[in-house]
Amino acid sequence: MAKQEGFEVEGVVTEVLPDRNYRVKLENGHQVLAYAAGRMSKNKIRVLEGDRVTLSMSPYDLSRGRITYRHK
Repeated sequence: MAKQEGFEVEGVVTEVLPDRNYRVKLENGHQVLAYAAGRMSKNKIRVLEGDRVTLSMSPYDLSRGRITYRHK
């Protein structure tokens, strides 16, 4: 059986948590716990409360995601 691909969703950061974790409210109203991708840490991209972000989520755990892009 092949590994299932992830999918991307957009949301708004509602809370900044310690250790580069964030609480994000998705467009459909759900809240998920997200962390910044390594590329964002490497390039020192800051994510603040109220920022629109794109999340990459796994179909196996819909309560967590990885922030891959911060919209301007």
